[in-house]
Amino acid sequence: MKFGLFIPQGWRQDLVGIDPAQHWGVMAGLARRADGNADWSSIWVYDHLHTTPRPVEEATHEAWSLLAAFAGVTGRVRLGQMCTCMGYRNPAYLAKVAATVDVISEGRLEMGIGAGWYEHEWRAYGYGFPSAGERLEALREGVEIMRRMWTTGYGTYAGKHYSVDGAMCFPRPLQGDAVAGSPRNGIPMWVAGGGERKTLRIAAEYADYTNFSGMPDEFSAKSEVLRGHCADIGREFDEIVRSANFNVVIGRDEAEVQERLGWIRDHYTSAGLPERVVESTVRSFATGPLVGTPEQVVEALADLQARGMTYAITYFVEQAYDLSGVELFEQAVIPAFVEREQHSGMWHFMHGR
Repeated sequence: MKFGLFIPQGWRQDLVGIDPAQHWGVMAGLARRADGNADWSSIWVYDHLHTTPRPVEEATHEAWSLLAAFAGVTGRVRLGQMCTCMGYRNPAYLAKVAATVDVISEGRLEMGIGAGWYEHEWRAYGYGFPSAGERLEALREGVEIMRRMWTTGYGTYAGKHYSVDGAMCFPRPLQGDAVAGSPRNGIPMWVAGGGERKTLRIAAEYADYTNFSGMPDEFSAKSEVLRGHCADIGREFDEIVRSANFNVVIGRDEAEVQERLGWIRDHYTSAGLPERVVESTVRSFATGPLVGTPEQVVEALADLQARGMTYAITYFVEQAYDLSGVELFEQAVIPAFVEREQHSGMWHFMHGR
């Protein structure tokens, strides 16, 4: 199993109370820390413009600006966004931006893409808010344009939502079809979302990775829908890596888990959110699959791994203030999966497989 780590950027009010002049130093320091720890395969940011769970006057640093900056201060870890909203940038322009970041990072970019959902942002920035069906149509068109530009250097496309006529993408991404072992899309494409009829169909057609619910039963159900779409179009289901995002609330014992949940409650209260919003936010953290002691978190991840989830992207809300949860995860959770992979590899070696 691979592990990714979200770097706090303010969207989830995870830089509140820190002087804005210090935000980049905090984010860059956490990115460098992950870069120096081989346990982490990737670091991630969200593509959002206003805070959640409600828009307030707190920092939300822009995703692609951060990725370009992270590319310059790291040298190993891969860089992703979960996920870029197709409607916020013209896809030909986005393909060019992504190719540039891929070059800056020397081929370390992951491309998360989705149809978008945060209505407040859409309307505030003048994008309107098309129906879900229209947003998904635009997602399909945009993904096709990006793939053409990355793999051929050119984009010509006349669609319902986007039209480009000879848009050029030079330099092409360092990750390209001409390179042995490169992803089919040029830059690895993560199609995010669990919509069964359209989103997962788009994923079956274009994705190198998917990203949908990490709740066990829902994960299994979405996987089967994806499998069906792959069968329909004649694609190998196992070509697509299935991932999920997780809020991690971890403690050495139950008392420490509860203490951390208490910190989350206090943190969102101090940010000035109404009590009902605070409580619903705490509840969303408390009811996730990766809540508990290291043993409980390992058990939950092992169950998800058995269901086909092989890439966990983790979020620690307290990371900018307190690294103890991240450190405990590194020390007591990740090694369990390294050992599992080593044991599995030895078994196959000994049995000639």
